[in-house]
Amino acid sequence: MKIIETVSVCDDITLISISNFSSDIAHISKVFNMISEAGINVDMISQLPPSGANSAFSFTVSDDDFICVLAICSELRKQNPDIKISVSSGNSKVSVFGAPMREAAGVAAKVFTAAANAQADVRMITTSETDISLLVVKTDAENVVNAIENAFND
Repeated sequence: MKIIETVSVCDDITLISISNFSSDIAHISKVFNMISEAGINVDMISQLPPSGANSAFSFTVSDDDFICVLAICSELRKQNPDIKISVSSGNSKVSVFGAPMREAAGVAAKVFTAAANAQADVRMITTSETDISLLVVKTDAENVVNAIENAFND
């Protein structure tokens, strides 16, 4: 049985990370409502566990939406000067999909090992039962795809 059905790449992705931000979901929802109201599609989202009243989270958008997201981040900083915002554009999302992943142990380990063997600069990881997505610098994407495909063709 083939565990991995597809490995795909989406280029020109910007990673936005916001730290020292309230861990209250009402505040986090406000951020994503601002982004939604601007017509921006958010893809990957990851939150760190809260540390006291604060947390950090990251999300990705298209590089085309970079300037608009920066304007939203600027507004957030006006409301709370203590938050820290970092931005990294020009990335690629490598997605590994396979319905059989749901029942297979060790898939994430194999994907992460392949990325490590490709010496990829991994910026973010998100997963579901059937999908593992790695945000990597654009120059690493092809090597990561090849390494993952080779790892699952053995």
